[in-house]
Amino acid sequence: MSESPHLRFFPYEEPYPNQREAMDRVANALDRGQDVLFEGAPGTGKTLSALVPALEHAREHDRTVVITTNVHQQMRQFVEDARAITREEPIRAVVFKGKSSMCHIDVDYQECQTLRDTTREMVETESEVRELESRQRELLAESREGETGAAEARESVMDELDELEAEMEEYDAANVCEHYRNNLTRDTDDFFGWLFEDVRTPDDVYEYADERALCGYELLKKGMEGVDLVVCNYHHLLDPNIREQFFRWIDRDPSEIITVFDEAHNIEDAARDHATRTLTENTLDAALDEVADSDDSRAEPAENVLRAFRDALAETYEDALGFGGSESVTENWEDIAVANDDRRDDLTLAFLRNYEGTGIDAETELAVQLGQAIDEEYERRYRDGEATTRSESQTLAAARFVSTWMDEGAEFGQYPVLSVRRDGGTDEVYGRAELYTCIPRSVTSELFDEVAASVLMSATLRPFDVTEDVLGLEDVASMAYEMGYPEANRRTFAADVPPLFAADRNDPETQEAVSSLLRDAIRFTPGNTLAFFPSYAEAERYHERLAGASGGGSAAGGAAADAVDLGPIHLDGPGEDEERLRSEFVESDGAALFTSLWGTLGEGVSFDGDDARTVVVVGVPYPHLSDRTEAVQDAYDRAFADRDRARDPGWTYAVEVPTIRKTRQALGRVIRGPDDYGVRILADRRYTTADMGKYSVRSAFPPEEREELLDVDPAKLKFAMLNFYQDHDAYDGPPPSP
Repeated sequence: MSESPHLRFFPYEEPYPNQREAMDRVANALDRGQDVLFEGAPGTGKTLSALVPALEHAREHDRTVVITTNVHQQMRQFVEDARAITREEPIRAVVFKGKSSMCHIDVDYQECQTLRDTTREMVETESEVRELESRQRELLAESREGETGAAEARESVMDELDELEAEMEEYDAANVCEHYRNNLTRDTDDFFGWLFEDVRTPDDVYEYADERALCGYELLKKGMEGVDLVVCNYHHLLDPNIREQFFRWIDRDPSEIITVFDEAHNIEDAARDHATRTLTENTLDAALDEVADSDDSRAEPAENVLRAFRDALAETYEDALGFGGSESVTENWEDIAVANDDRRDDLTLAFLRNYEGTGIDAETELAVQLGQAIDEEYERRYRDGEATTRSESQTLAAARFVSTWMDEGAEFGQYPVLSVRRDGGTDEVYGRAELYTCIPRSVTSELFDEVAASVLMSATLRPFDVTEDVLGLEDVASMAYEMGYPEANRRTFAADVPPLFAADRNDPETQEAVSSLLRDAIRFTPGNTLAFFPSYAEAERYHERLAGASGGGSAAGGAAADAVDLGPIHLDGPGEDEERLRSEFVESDGAALFTSLWGTLGEGVSFDGDDARTVVVVGVPYPHLSDRTEAVQDAYDRAFADRDRARDPGWTYAVEVPTIRKTRQALGRVIRGPDDYGVRILADRRYTTADMGKYSVRSAFPPEEREELLDVDPAKLKFAMLNFYQDHDAYDGPPPSP
């Protein structure tokens, strides 16, 4: 039997179990023009299973594969895989990052655009001057030889030269980018030869270009035309404006692109973030200052609109906070509910009351036009060297937002929000208006419709019908592969500790039950223990309770009575340097790390071997049920009301499914290879077979994972762990005593 043609791109000797079948199924789906939903347990080789057939399909149909992730560590893995592939079957691959991370002179995007345009115009003018000077010398020689008309033609050329030299004098004071100028004036063929000798990272490109005073970002854009593979971040595909430019740089029509999304369970939140629009009170104040300085006839109508919206914003949050309420506002954004079920939101109603102009739509359009004129003037000043930085028109930003707010704020799936925070520098409270996008398929369905095909892969994509609905996928081939490593190398326990409902988390008996389980899990783990909690606050609570037992401080509750050496217990929290924290944790022996399941350590991070032998998920870590979450629930209830589900689609789509996916991601931090072994613990009665009615979440796990869940009495967990780890000869020396 002949080998599948796509295997020429497979860089290793033999595929993993199921990997060969997965590659064949992805290849067949791409040939049929279908999108693919591909779930595979950690370590099942998902990336190559998707990438290998995608590259073969692209090679045969003259297309480009774009593989994307929002996880930094996975980006590095893509580079390693692409390098391995190109040593077997040469491909032209580019790894792309945003301009800000590659700029040699540290300017923002808008300044870069202006510098680039001015520099190109200057170089083109210099080229024209050289051509005209050469031509006038030729004509001078011809006129001296008596050629008829040469003198008159030379006079015309000299007039053009005078005009261009006047332009060149203006460029003497203009802001230009010397790095980009060198791109345009030097022979850069060597760069492209170097670029495609291997798969280069953005850091490689930056270093190469910096040594030669070139602009690596612009060279990389030029080198993307018609390549086989592009590695990039989510925003290059999910932001419609960036995506349009991005495909132009690749020199491909969207129908010639195959997209591959890694960690695809994150697309929903990422798309929602890209679609959400905001406007702060500070931007409105800056816009009003711009308008006040303008003598344009459109300034008065612009002020009518922007002043009314700004005053409405302040009035709405001040009324909501009440007398003295601003004293409790912190430096973090805090939402204030303004949406209404039966009419426009409170901010819009206040805006309509405050507005006294001749017509909101007409005057908002005039404000947009004025903002565009101001922005063009800012660009001219920067280009001509009259300003050292390229300012952006705040009037334009504010007017466009107000226009969008009024046009789309009442549309289905849009949720108007008002937030406040305290400025740490001035101690002043200020507000922010936001149009929050509840249904991300308004962003993603357009992308998936316009490209040739997409492969979405993750360890946690099921239930597939939810993924299809939420992202707007139509013709889909779905496949799921369970963990291919020996089942004897893992145990997954559902521990019958009291359910950690929000109302019960302060209950002393519940806290002691959880603390006792954590002590046993840490003590009987021959290596490190990862513990995930519903929030950083809960992680801190149990860190404080167990710290005394590890010699790190006083213990609360019953911890002191059972004081034993638990080793170092690391605590994660908001703002922590998680790379440093992870490094300290894995370098420890017999340590524990307490973190939030909603932090960055819960997915996309590997803990190999005894870096993390045991993982514990404490409670069912539902997200904070805020007004935004309820708005998403309501939107999903309405959008998917016709779905045949036992529970309402709002709760299922917006809360339960994302929570169980996060839980499964956390469990996947251990057992990363065929020789790994470890214990995974779900600590909450709702995971067990106990009759918890509508609160049970066991059925939300895929069938094969439910079958592995073993109910355990918390008091007997230590014996189960002891037996498992002794069977694997995991303890150095005598095992701990129960």
